Amino acid sequence: MAGIVGSKGQIVISKKIRDQLGIEPGWRVSQRLVDGHVEIYFIQPEHNRSLKGSLQRFIDPSLAEGLDWEEIRERAWTRAAKEREDKSRA
Repeated sequence: MAGIVGSKGQIVISKKIRDQLGIEPGWRVSQRLVDGHVEIYFIQPEHNRSLKGSLQRFIDPSLAEGLDWEEIRERAWTRAAKEREDKSRA
């Protein structure tokens, strides 16, 4: 598909390509010149969803009694890291 460069140097990425790459409004774009052509990379924005409860599966309620939030969170992160390490060794 051919296109035309606009007066401000803008181009349009075809809908077919945007759909195949999953590109949506708000994504960042990085471009660089390589061997006489332009390479364009699309960077998805950070999500804005809540992470509340994402560590809940790593918390054993019986171990959390009497602990403050910082201690509970640290134990959950430690447990998650150990599980990930165990999986990578297997």
